[in-house]
Amino acid sequence: MAAWDGAWSEEDNLAGLQKQLNHYAEHGFGRWAVVLKETNVVIGICGLQYCETDRENVPEIGYLFNRRYWRKGYATEAAVAVREYAFRVPGFSEVFSLVRDTNLASMNVAIRSGMTVRGRFVKHYKGADMPHYVFSVRRDGRGDPNTGVKYAIVDVPADSMKSTCPTPPSSAVPPKTCFSS
Repeated sequence: MAAWDGAWSEEDNLAGLQKQLNHYAEHGFGRWAVVLKETNVVIGICGLQYCETDRENVPEIGYLFNRRYWRKGYATEAAVAVREYAFRVPGFSEVFSLVRDTNLASMNVAIRSGMTVRGRFVKHYKGADMPHYVFSVRRDGRGDPNTGVKYAIVDVPADSMKSTCPTPPSSAVPPKTCFSS
């Protein structure tokens, strides 16, 4: 996995699965399988879970897709659906995505799902420092960082935030993916 400097071991995968099960049992939400409706094939995961920044635990929309399904709009469609779920069901007023500073594809998904950069922090993973951007969107749709958001907007190079992908499908278009718990 590009964002984490390599594939996870079997032990890492089992620990990650257990973490997801524990989170779901404790909070009632977590990451879900994303299944392509036409083929019934799992193409990735997307969902909501609490994740730590350098300041606090935040409700994060996270996504991870098989590379074969990149650049087709699936990640954005899933992230938007999870955003709406997060505002409607648990009732969060703001949701976040924590994206490694080298992961342009995930930055574009966050932007297309309505998020803007709020700050930066460094995540320590397996002995490595991994700078991350903090993206978020508020339920009221406002992007003003001075309305209770706990992160300041940072200077991000304009060329790293350009999106070359199409806009997400309108709500009138049936979704191409579905979630499976």
